[in-house]
Parts: sequence; structure tokens; C-alpha cells
Amino acid sequence: MMIPIVIGVFVFALIVVVFIFVMGRTKSDKSGPGKRSKNREAKLQDANKRLAHNPLDPHALFDLGEVYFEEEAWDKAMRAYETLDDIVARGAAQGVDAFEVHFRYGFSALKLAMTEQAHKGFSMARALRQDHFETNFNLGALEFEHKNYEKAIQLLQQARQQNPENPAVLRYMGHALFRLKKPKEAMSFIRKAIDLAPDDKESLYTLAECYYEAKQTEQALRIFSHLRADPVMGPSACLISGTINTEIRKNDLAIQDFEMGLRHENIKPDILAELRYYLGTTLIKQNEINKALTQLKLLQMDNPSYKDVSVLIGKYQELNANKNLQIFLMSSSADFVALCRKIVMTYFPRAKVKISNISVNKNEWADILAEISTPKWSDLIMFRFIRTQGSIGEMIVREFHAHLKDVKAGKGVCMTVGSFSDEAKRYTEARLIDLIEKERLNAILNSVDAKAAALTDGKRR
Repeated sequence: MMIPIVIGVFVFALIVVVFIFVMGRTKSDKSGPGKRSKNREAKLQDANKRLAHNPLDPHALFDLGEVYFEEEAWDKAMRAYETLDDIVARGAAQGVDAFEVHFRYGFSALKLAMTEQAHKGFSMARALRQDHFETNFNLGALEFEHKNYEKAIQLLQQARQQNPENPAVLRYMGHALFRLKKPKEAMSFIRKAIDLAPDDKESLYTLAECYYEAKQTEQALRIFSHLRADPVMGPSACLISGTINTEIRKNDLAIQDFEMGLRHENIKPDILAELRYYLGTTLIKQNEINKALTQLKLLQMDNPSYKDVSVLIGKYQELNANKNLQIFLMSSSADFVALCRKIVMTYFPRAKVKISNISVNKNEWADILAEISTPKWSDLIMFRFIRTQGSIGEMIVREFHAHLKDVKAGKGVCMTVGSFSDEAKRYTEARLIDLIEKERLNAILNSVDAKAAALTDGKRR
């Protein structure tokens, strides 16, 4: 007995469902595009007729704004809601949803990039409702754009209560925390945002910045390297990747990074300047002076007063023209010492030279002790070669003089491509120390190869 009853109930329910579905389709057909178009025109005609009698009719403005808002005709919606927003703010719009007016005014303004009006609309809407996701989110995003990061985070936290997994909210939260120098807190939000929106390259770049700020260099370098080819983020990624590589003394990799960055198109002027500057200074570290000067001169053409570019060009043009000066200042200790030996061997004309000791102090200077014999005199001479272009003070000269006494040298010769202070010169006036400054040393460096070659030929004969 129960089975026929159940079947009967099931059939009846099925008939009801079908009936509701058919009626719904019929109503839907009746309210199709043509019907909606008629309703729109009627609504607009009615609203405009009322506004002709009273331009500040709140209900007519609301209907007008609603039509345009739903059609995403933001400029027309904005005009209607802007007028209505002022009326509502004065409390002269009884029966009109004040929250909806303020929100739609802010939203229309936001779509038209009118951020000040958007902020006003969302703020007034939030004063009426603090639990509305879009209001909190859009207001938080606007505060972020105005660099009010702490306020932005407060609003975004409230938006997150309504929609915890919204990628845009997580993104703004992470970026705001990063701007507040909280990289470790920012990481968790940005990672979640990237999981939900993997194509967000800007967030990936910021995540790398977070790792960098948190001293997690390897993870940062991995992401920046991945982003180097990106047409938008690439130049900046190349710049920071190169900077990290210079910090960890991988200059060859840094040069590759900077050069890759410069191959991009449409590089921002400030990024372009930094890429050229750091490529130039890194090439200098690798003793590739000619290539470095090319980059620095290109930079100088676009930005003559950029950092110390003019000073660097002046300094390294001279080095580029004088190979021995380049060795003296920049080459390895072995090459530097070899050059110093050559100077000692040729410093005194027609002298026999026997070098008895060489010592190097942290690549800052080299001391060479030599027995010198000429037709007129013989003596033990100490030479000091100082690798700096700055001013040498009295303390270094005093220390050199003490060293002469320790090794029982009869005389000292101290050379630098920089200069000696007045105090250092006064100290040596009554002592057997010759001070050789830049101009004289340059002359020595320019002639030492020819003298050394002549000395070698003389010995062969």
C-alpha cells in the first residue's frame, strides 16, 4: 500500500517542479532583452520627468543612477550619485538607502580614477556599515595607494573577516606590511596571494624583496633570477639580482645580470641609470676599464650629475691610458709586486740591485728592501709602494721611518699615486726619506717598461 502512495507523491512533486520551471521560463522570456529595454526606457523617462520638475528629487536621482550603475556607465552614474550623495549627507532624502548611495558614489568615482571622491564615498558608506566587504576593501586599497599603510591594514583586516581567502585582500595586506618594514609578516600573506593568483608577477617580486630584507638571500636571488626575463619586472629584477651577486662577490654573474637588464625595452629612467652605474662599477672591479667607461659615459650623457660618475670617468680614463698605473692601483698583489720589483731594479741608473726582502701589507702597500751598488756609493734602501690615490698622513711616514731603523736601511723611498700631507712632508725634511707623489710616480710608471727592457738587453750583451 505504501509503494503506490510514494509513487503518487513523487509524480505529483515532479509535476509541481516542472510547472514551476516552465512558469519561470515563461516569466524569464517575458522579461527578456526587449522587456528590460522597455523597463529601462520607462524608468529613465519617469526619472527625467520628475527631475525636470525638481532637479534634486532624491528618488528620481536614485533611479537614474541605478540604471547607469547597472549598465556600468560610470560617468553618468557618477553625476547622479554625486548630486544625491550631497542630498543624503544633509539628511534630505527620506526613503533612500543612504549606504547604497554613498557606496555607489564611491565605486563610480573609483572606476573613473577619481580617488578623492571615491575615498569620500566609501568613508561615508563605512560610517553606516562597517561589515561590508567591498567598502572595507576599496577603502583599504585607497589608503594603500596614499601610502597610509597602517590604516590600510586595519581596513583590509576587516575585509578579510568577511572574505578570508580573497587574493586581492591578501595581496594588499602583504604589500602594506612590506612597506612598513615587516618582511617576515608580509611573506605569509604574499605567498597565499600568489597561490591563489600565480600570474601576479609584482607580488612575486615583492616576495623576493621580503626574502632579501629578511636576509634570506638565496631564496631572494632564486626569484629575482626567475623574473629577469619578464618584460615588466625584468629590469628591476636584473638590477637587484646583480646587486646581490656583487654583495656576495660573484662579479661575473652580476655583470651578466646588469647586461641582461639593459637588453630590455622601455626601461624606466631611474632603473636604466642604476643598471648602467652598477655595471660600470662592477666592470671596474674586474679591471675591464674600457667597457666600464663606455657604460659610465652613456650614463653621463643622460644624467651628467648622477652620483660620482664624472669623478669615476676622470679617474679611470687616466687609468685606461696607463696600463702600469692600472696595475699599481687595481691588479692582484702578485702583479702589483712584480711591477714594484721592476721599479726598484731600474730606479737608480747604472746600479747593481739585489732584492733581499719583500713584504705586503693587506694589499695596501708593499715594502721592498734592496742592496744598491753604484760606481759612487752603496747602501741598503727600503722602498714602500702605497696603493692609494688619497692623501698619506704623517703616521704612515713615521711607521715607515721606524721600519727603516729596524732593518738598518740607510735610506727610504716612499711612493704613492696620491699625495703626502704637509705634516708628512715636514716630518721627512731632516730624515733620509724621499717622498714620491703622483706626478713623479706617473713618469716612473710610463718609463719603467722601456728601462727594464734596456736593462735586460744590457745583461744579455
